[in-house]
Amino acid sequence: MLRNSGVRLLAAAVALGCGSLVGSAAHAQNNSGWFVPKASQQPEHAASHAAQPAPQPVPLPAPPADSEEAQSQTPPVLPLPQIPNSPDLPKGAPPPAPIIGVISVPDVMRLSTAAQQAERVLGARRDELARDAQKEQASWRDEQQKLQGQARTMTSDQIQASERKLQERVIAAQKNFRNRNRIIQEAAQVSLGQIERELVQIIRQVAASRSMNLVLHREQVALSQDSLDITQQVATQLNSVLPSVFIPAANVDPEVLAKSGTMPTTADAEQGGAPAPAAAPAAAKAKH
Repeated sequence: MLRNSGVRLLAAAVALGCGSLVGSAAHAQNNSGWFVPKASQQPEHAASHAAQPAPQPVPLPAPPADSEEAQSQTPPVLPLPQIPNSPDLPKGAPPPAPIIGVISVPDVMRLSTAAQQAERVLGARRDELARDAQKEQASWRDEQQKLQGQARTMTSDQIQASERKLQERVIAAQKNFRNRNRIIQEAAQVSLGQIERELVQIIRQVAASRSMNLVLHREQVALSQDSLDITQQVATQLNSVLPSVFIPAANVDPEVLAKSGTMPTTADAEQGGAPAPAAAPAAAKAKH
């Protein structure tokens, strides 16, 4: 009985660990977009608890208006300090007449060759992470079934040692997969940051070339003429100036790379210089 109960407890612990790991891997695989919001999810028991209506307090009868209790509950009227008068401001130059343009940033990102490159590379890394997580989960199941089959021929000390070994393996694998997922997310931030910085400058340049002093998001405009849309012009200029972006290698931790001072910048690209690629993996290994 002790052996079987120990195996059942281990099975529950492994199942719990597998569920959280596969959920994290599936989340990393499905979220192929640039932005990965950290949406907090409530557990099922909390959701079911919240669905139950809270008991309503029984209303108490209000005291008569002329009673002392009613008068004590009435908030007193406190005097407010006098508001100083604001002097008139001198008249300034009127703002220029608005010359409006519209842009769709999501469409620019879809047309960007640099964004396509980053999504292709990082998407492959997310898929590989999900496959590795599923493979590790299957290995846990096999080890669990093997332990259940050998429980009758093992002593209590042997069962506890096997349980401890499997639990340590589950914990180490979860830590490794979380770290790999973080590296992928930070690599996406590095790639997206390069596109965003360049995109801001190009929007200003295109707007200035067309004498526009106000550019609105097309998704927030109910009606506009095609001649006001600068999406295609901005995308063409972005592909000309920034056809690709720097993406940290899969075995490089972006945090370590940033602290080492070897992260490529726009100034490095303009000057034709580039950091030594061998320094980044060395820094990543030093962290581990």
